Amino acid sequence: MQQIFNFIFKNRYRMLFLLLMATAVSLTIQSHSYHKSKVISSANFLTGGVYKQINNVNEYFNLRTKNEELALENARLKSILFNRKDTLKVPLLDTIKGVKKTDLIVAKVIHNSYSAQVNFLTLDSGAKNGIRPEMGVINSLGIVGIVENVSPNYATVLSILNTESPINAKIKKSNHIGSLIWNGKNTGFVQLIDVPRLASVRKGDTIVTGGQSTIFPENINIGTIEKIYTDDQTNYYTLDVRLFNDMTSLGHVYIIRNRDRQEILTLEKKTQKNNEQ
Repeated sequence: MQQIFNFIFKNRYRMLFLLLMATAVSLTIQSHSYHKSKVISSANFLTGGVYKQINNVNEYFNLRTKNEELALENARLKSILFNRKDTLKVPLLDTIKGVKKTDLIVAKVIHNSYSAQVNFLTLDSGAKNGIRPEMGVINSLGIVGIVENVSPNYATVLSILNTESPINAKIKKSNHIGSLIWNGKNTGFVQLIDVPRLASVRKGDTIVTGGQSTIFPENINIGTIEKIYTDDQTNYYTLDVRLFNDMTSLGHVYIIRNRDRQEILTLEKKTQKNNEQ
């Protein structure tokens, strides 16, 4: 113990200098958006490299499971193909739910958090691949999240398992809309709130993305209604939605590039400004 005290006393000026320097750097980053963005970009680059190596090891041990999943998917696609009346006229799938293939960027999830209130994913693609903040992220089963930050080679995604970012969604059969949120309890369920009482809802009904978002195209799958709650004070439904996706096990994803997003936002901003005058 005496040696520790001696070390601290001997190096007190140096330790004080390091403490003051760390405080100054922290204050500089917090007060300047440019420095803050550079730190976030550098952090994404460093953590992205580590996550990628860890993911490579995990993937090696999961090859058998992935091969089985691919075999089942191939069997399903072949059964569809073989049962067509004329296999020579099979249309090419140029779109995914109305999105052109050229507007989709493929990436791999190399890190996934799902135990916090606000969860994030890390992708192995970034700005060099055309990924930008506020792009929607989906996979073959449904929505995954929204791009939050990007560095040249990596991107972080705000998962749908978060308590702070509602997403426009609707009941597929009736088109009644609501806001998709997460109550932070179960990774297999999210909640659709603000659904009007006049809507016809049943357990098992499909929930998809609505048409009021510039991030996700309309009718991307989300899940099915599991439970229905009625709020007598607000006269709205709250629906427990069982996700199609297993958010604890994600592989390849698609990032959606909405080419009309900026035009829509600019027009809406102009209209709002005119109405305020």
